[in-house]
Amino acid sequence: MDLGLKDRVYVVTGATRGLGLASARELTADGAKVVLTGRDEKTVAEAAAELGPNAVGVAADNADPAGAQRLVDAARTHFGRFDGILISVGGPAPGSAADNTDDQWQAAFESIFLGAVRLARTAAASLTEGGVIGFVLSGSVHEPIPGLTISNGLRPGLAGFAKSLSVELGPRGIRVIGLLPARIDTDRVRQLDAMAGDPDTARAANESRIPLGRYGRPEEFGKAAAFLLSPAASYLTGTMLPIDGGSRHGF
Repeated sequence: MDLGLKDRVYVVTGATRGLGLASARELTADGAKVVLTGRDEKTVAEAAAELGPNAVGVAADNADPAGAQRLVDAARTHFGRFDGILISVGGPAPGSAADNTDDQWQAAFESIFLGAVRLARTAAASLTEGGVIGFVLSGSVHEPIPGLTISNGLRPGLAGFAKSLSVELGPRGIRVIGLLPARIDTDRVRQLDAMAGDPDTARAANESRIPLGRYGRPEEFGKAAAFLLSPAASYLTGTMLPIDGGSRHGF
């Protein structure tokens, strides 16, 4: 199946590792060009070099108000067009409602929530018909995850924003989609398992609750992201796709 990605240009934030990098890798593998971002200049350059000539790295922090327009401009400067953005951010600090501090909440809000809103708003102003805005959120949009109270608070709000944005941008032919990963085998998930004290036992317990019986692979997430961002998904908007091996209890 041809996804129609050849020569289309996307910005992928948080793309130096994990789900962002996996998505950028699948996009470029199908012929797209990618501007990938991360906060560390060295790791951004290394990630772009790994993906080859159809990728360029730009060091940027999602919380920086000037960063959003700089990324859109970079896409046009390096590749001559801008077709969409995948907004992927790192997970916020773990903790319970009693333990998380105001500073942790504020930092997460600036980066995860307001930063994502700003990126989407800036992208929307520059996209034309056929453009797409994607959000990497979390299964916590539907079901709170123990020990991740900040994520449980912010991700559902972003999903609501994404849905509202999809309604506003639909008449312009611009799509908005969300991806809801659960236990994908990334550094972040391994860190969460390690917090339980015995990571192997924690992983086994988590896998026992997944109908497919295992953690997802980053490339499986990346392939789903590439499809949703592609013209092949041209009639999908305002939807939140769980990528969780069947973990979600609802439909």
